[in-house]
Amino acid sequence: MVFRYRVPGGVLGNFVELLWLYDPYVVSHAHERLLPTATTELVFDLREGVRGSAASVVAGPHSEYSVLDTSESASVLGVHFKPGGAFPFFGIPAGELHNQDVSLDCLWGARAEAVRDQLLRAPSPEAKFDVLEQALIDVARTLDRHRAVAFALQELSAPRRRSIAEVTEAIGMSQRCFIERFRHEVGMTPKLFSRVQRFQEVVRTVHPLRDVDWADIAVDCGYFDQAHFIHDFRAFSGLTPSSYFSLKSEHQNHVPLAD
Repeated sequence: MVFRYRVPGGVLGNFVELLWLYDPYVVSHAHERLLPTATTELVFDLREGVRGSAASVVAGPHSEYSVLDTSESASVLGVHFKPGGAFPFFGIPAGELHNQDVSLDCLWGARAEAVRDQLLRAPSPEAKFDVLEQALIDVARTLDRHRAVAFALQELSAPRRRSIAEVTEAIGMSQRCFIERFRHEVGMTPKLFSRVQRFQEVVRTVHPLRDVDWADIAVDCGYFDQAHFIHDFRAFSGLTPSSYFSLKSEHQNHVPLAD
């Protein structure tokens, strides 16, 4: 399995975390659970003969886990957007993509197939990344963030992890206007986004460890108590913390499932 990636520079770097390519993506399990990250992913299936809705998909910002079929090897290319980074490129409020997987042709029309054809013809990973970067620049309706949303994304995430009330007060907008603007660009309310970010902080923290003190993890990541921590972890992953830890794989947000 070959993995290549590019971290975009310039203006795209404000919205895109990385461009990635697995060629092929091969794992030993037939299904895996994908944990929510509150971010958006654009994925192209580069296998010959794949057409229609399966050829390119936008996985919107999720606050729920999903299950991926990994029973067949695949050649996949994608864009991993930063939190709130996808809204300029798809022509609809990010909130409409919350917990949704949408065929790219529903959003880009004929352009989706044209871009995929260019990707198939591109002779190297770097050339494919060039095509993808240009496609994003071509469709972008704006390449500016709302300053209040940019500030909130920073303040609601670790290590700052400020409360919604503190962020709203610092911004100086009404709570209603702030929530609406945040949902428009990020895809969910500030409160839900903050909860997913805290869950992800736990996953990032425990993934490289060999032994875990869950009580310490819960406190360090800002949970009120152990019950609150376990409830949130199960709500987002469908697993108990200890089950996740026993099943974790090389990729922190991809959990192999027994068939």
